[in-house]
Amino acid sequence: MIRIGNKEVGEFPILLAPMEDVSDPPFRYVCKLFGADIMYTEFISSEGLIRDAAKSVKKLDFNEFERPIGIQIFGHDIQSMIKAAEYAENANPDIIDINFGCPVKKVASKGAGSGIMNDIPKMVEMTAAVVKACKLPVTVKTRLGYDEHHKEIVEIAERLQDVGIQAITIHGRLRTTRSSVPADWTLIGEVKQNQRMKIPVFGNGDVIDGPSAKYFRDNFGVDGLMVARGTYGNPWIFREIKHFLETGETLPLPDINERVRISRIHLEKSVEWKGEHLAMMEMRKHWSDYFKGYPNFKQFRIRIMQMVHFSELNLLLDEVAQYYQGYVPLHVEHGFVTESGLDESCHL
Repeated sequence: MIRIGNKEVGEFPILLAPMEDVSDPPFRYVCKLFGADIMYTEFISSEGLIRDAAKSVKKLDFNEFERPIGIQIFGHDIQSMIKAAEYAENANPDIIDINFGCPVKKVASKGAGSGIMNDIPKMVEMTAAVVKACKLPVTVKTRLGYDEHHKEIVEIAERLQDVGIQAITIHGRLRTTRSSVPADWTLIGEVKQNQRMKIPVFGNGDVIDGPSAKYFRDNFGVDGLMVARGTYGNPWIFREIKHFLETGETLPLPDINERVRISRIHLEKSVEWKGEHLAMMEMRKHWSDYFKGYPNFKQFRIRIMQMVHFSELNLLLDEVAQYYQGYVPLHVEHGFVTESGLDESCHL
């Protein structure tokens, strides 16, 4: 049984990645329905928290159903990170997680996110300070290194363990790696095989279905997997991965009734948490993903984009279900590579 601190998190936990503008409470809710073992909030600015900025504070929200859950914070100033960690602890999560992985230029250029990998001593000092300030277990999400000349994750993982983190998630790309390049799991495997490492090591990057999950587990020996883009419009992925790891069998794709049912729950939870106007706007990015592989969905997407009321969209979902009744969707092959271009969204 894998433990983070004294919290049991499963034999081989499958984690939902902290994704900005994606892994909010409504999305986490539907992922939990299908077996996500650990989830994290969207990444939260330490400066925003200590200034009591409304957007940052709102990201602390979660409900009991989501446990075990971690609140993820990022920043470049050690004192601000200490205060933010203490603030986050007051929300009573199970874990405090430090984001050392975000590659977004406006974050990394300030020495936060993956930008701090250019200053490993500060990375270690900040981690030690947050661990000392927290009563809850502290974990870290990071990358292989800053660039091709600084692939230092084996050393980094040891040093972060030595100052007290309770688990580490490693994304198999560098700060500078484009996401069109497959994740490199070799160094993730080296971290796990390092005999000095005693804490759980989770792998992240290109986990998009059951077969990819089995490949990474079997070849690199990690203690669990974190899923990011593979969850888009696909909260079923947690059930799919677990079933494949147990049986070697691929589950059939969810039919139209299941897709409508879960997307409707996602919408309802969004309205509850954000209010109707904001929920209707922000859910727009999810619809094409929920109905990927269904032909002619563009006609419905155009209408969705024009809708501002929950009641009318709810009726349209009934229409979608009727239109595609009995249709078997195309199998969408993601492959081991996601979207092209540098990941500027902290989604991987």
